[in-house]
Amino acid sequence: MTRRGQLVLVAATVVAVALVPILFASLQLGYHDDVRATADYDDDPSVDALRVLERAVATESASIPSQYAWAVNDSAVTALRTGLGPRLDRLQTSRIEDGIHYNITYNGTATQQWKDANCPSGPDRQFGDCTADRGVVAQDRVGRTHVLAVGFDVTTTTERGETTVTVVLETSGRSSR
Repeated sequence: MTRRGQLVLVAATVVAVALVPILFASLQLGYHDDVRATADYDDDPSVDALRVLERAVATESASIPSQYAWAVNDSAVTALRTGLGPRLDRLQTSRIEDGIHYNITYNGTATQQWKDANCPSGPDRQFGDCTADRGVVAQDRVGRTHVLAVGFDVTTTTERGETTVTVVLETSGRSSR
């Protein structure tokens, strides 16, 4: 072997040894792709729960005006909550196998705020009074009880952590979060 060949071999070894700390540093810093863009990351499971709640509220509130006069609006609220009960129970445990648990409770404060912002008062209103009762906003419309909105706190627990969302679902299909 010539001296030139030995020099090239030594230089290559020095360069390789110099790259080893750079390689370890890059591994320790860790490059992470956008987690939401990877196939392993599911969408926020709270969104799925809110969709189910929205459909359940729309379905359950549809029959209330035909069954309850305004004079018994508290019975209408009880009936709505009773009707939603089995759906809420199913939803809370629907994704346990996937490591997802929902805790769903009614939010009376959010519905009171929604009522204050969305139910006009005074002589220019088109319909009668509104009431916020146990997380449900109802309104007197020609002597019948109409459910306008239902407020929930949805806490989603996964292996990644816990998320709580407060939402007021309007029976017209809109929601405020």
